[in-house]
Amino acid sequence: MVTFKYDVKDITLADKGQSRIKWAEREMPVLRQIRERFVKEKPLRGVRISACLHVTTETGNLMYTLKAGGADVVVCASNPLSTQDDVAAALVQHHDIPAFAIKGEDNKTYYEHIKAGLSHKPNITMDDGADLVSTLAKERADLLPDIIGGTEETTTGVIRLRAMAQKGVLSYPIIAINDAMTKHLFDNRYGTGQSTIDGIIRATNVLLAGKTVVVAGYGWCSRGIASRAHGHGAHVVVTEVNPLRALEAVMDGFRVMPMQEAAPIGDIFVTSTGDIHVIDKKHLEVMKDGALLANSGHFNVEVNIPALEAMAVKKERVRDFVDQYTLRDGRTLCLLGEGRLINLAAAEGHPASVMDMSFANQALSVEYLVKNAASLEKRVYSVPEDIDKEVARLKLRAMGMSVDTLTAEQARYLESWEEGT
Repeated sequence: MVTFKYDVKDITLADKGQSRIKWAEREMPVLRQIRERFVKEKPLRGVRISACLHVTTETGNLMYTLKAGGADVVVCASNPLSTQDDVAAALVQHHDIPAFAIKGEDNKTYYEHIKAGLSHKPNITMDDGADLVSTLAKERADLLPDIIGGTEETTTGVIRLRAMAQKGVLSYPIIAINDAMTKHLFDNRYGTGQSTIDGIIRATNVLLAGKTVVVAGYGWCSRGIASRAHGHGAHVVVTEVNPLRALEAVMDGFRVMPMQEAAPIGDIFVTSTGDIHVIDKKHLEVMKDGALLANSGHFNVEVNIPALEAMAVKKERVRDFVDQYTLRDGRTLCLLGEGRLINLAAAEGHPASVMDMSFANQALSVEYLVKNAASLEKRVYSVPEDIDKEVARLKLRAMGMSVDTLTAEQARYLESWEEGT
């Protein structure tokens, strides 16, 4: 019988959520192999973990794995629109894991849930956007003596945490999961690419073929979005501030131009930069009638929503995840998913097979922190290379593939400098 506190939309959704968690597990063989070891070794025995993540089926499998390793886990939502309510219910009912997450929760409830997660008095934090860590630093510094380390999943969160470290306000070591090759090369590129396009199509049912899709940024997430939009037959335009990434986008076959030039020609705009007001008032003023605005960055700040609100004479919800703004000149602009992560607001987020590697990095990094936190400084660390390679090795094994190993002669040659032509 469930005896702890939680806050979910509807506990009767638990069976449905459990079924979907099990379905996702089919595509998460790496995490399953780690869980099998954790069950035997209990490397996280007695460790309290507060996780602020997107509460999805894949996250459900991660929470289950951490608990199997002996951890005492609670989870809260890292975004007001990303929660899958049936999964939150299943974590409570089927796994005895307190969940504080409701899809569509308002800002006040969102932060109440974060504070509920912190009331668990964690030894380790797990973050997706650094809201848990920033709330901890601002409001619950009394908990810091018990915290040995943390992890951060996202590009945006890592940026915030490195800023905290630079200013001397980061109070414990945090591992940047996003830095792992098995995370950003796959999750960011293939996961974000597919799930973002999925979210746009589910929200609007538009045909991408023949449309001009403007992708803001050309980091790993945006590369995936641009690639998948192109695969659907869209004409892709990339905007960038980094000349090296812009050049790479050109070499990948995309048109590159400033957002001010792209604004009048785009049919669909997708931001994924981690920065604020990438689409600003001056861009909104010249967009064509009916343009669609979507964001796949972590926070809903990449589109200047206050400017859009001020420009509009009318706003109406025309589809579940589409707000249509009618401007003074009669043009309409449509904001998808309230400017929040469109892949999680209107769809189901990344496919389980890529989250398998990301969450495997999470689980192994938590284990690493438990073993090594005493020797780590109060800064942001990349995922240890050994963990990254282990995740890749386990993924290959699950796929029935293997790689060569160096002979002793080859290893000696690579370590030497004497031999030449």
